[in-house]
Amino acid sequence: MSTTWGVPELLELMARLRDPDTGCPWDRRQDFRSVAPHTLEEACEVIDAIERADYAQLAEELGDLLFQVVFHAQLGREQGRFDFDAIVSGLVAKLLARHPHVFPDGTLDSRRAPDATPEPTEIRRNWARIKQAERAARGDDGALAGIPLALSALTRAAKLQQRAAEYGFDWSDPEPIPDKIREELDEVRQARASGDAAHIREEIGDLLFACVNLARHLGVDGEAALRAANRKFAMRFDHMIAALEGDVESFRSLSATAKEALWQRVKTRAAGDAN
Repeated sequence: MSTTWGVPELLELMARLRDPDTGCPWDRRQDFRSVAPHTLEEACEVIDAIERADYAQLAEELGDLLFQVVFHAQLGREQGRFDFDAIVSGLVAKLLARHPHVFPDGTLDSRRAPDATPEPTEIRRNWARIKQAERAARGDDGALAGIPLALSALTRAAKLQQRAAEYGFDWSDPEPIPDKIREELDEVRQARASGDAAHIREEIGDLLFACVNLARHLGVDGEAALRAANRKFAMRFDHMIAALEGDVESFRSLSATAKEALWQRVKTRAAGDAN
């Protein structure tokens, strides 16, 4: 019969791992900075399990991510900064404040009338207003402050654009954006002709930023779309190598024309399999 554990046992386990006398030497050496890369890695593994629809793996990866929260909570408790209860309490308070359309009095006991459902645009507008007030209370300087630099550049670009849109700086619809992308592509060509590496890098950045803008307006998560494209490319490339019985050197020796022909065959086969 398997034992079912809960949050209290998890917190006790974490404290034991950090025990100065009997804890794990590796866990004892860690601090916020050394744990941070593991936190990011575990979050990425959660996303990967979701995108593969591997729900058994997802449960495990969510557990690993929860352990990261508990690890940071233990470090905070040891330093007298915060503990797990403070994290949960702050989260509940924040979510109550951010959902007045669900908790009108800002308490768990309050409920809105079932026939008083607000419009989605009103919910988004209130959400933006509340987030802006939170940033002001924290003393964040600048309209675009508080968007983490540690985010991937693609995700941060989308968040910067969304924040600017909250201030009314945005395309009214996606129709003009492809023209903007073509304009940025022309500027890449011009920069390439100049041979100025810094200018080329700048214009490539502008081109990518415009592509993120189009994805956002079309309701596409650019990060997820690029991850899917990466997986598709990796799978098709592996199929190209497999078509040559795994002979990498034979693949290298193919002409550019032969490689392109092989790529097109793989693409056609993949399209047929999808149908």
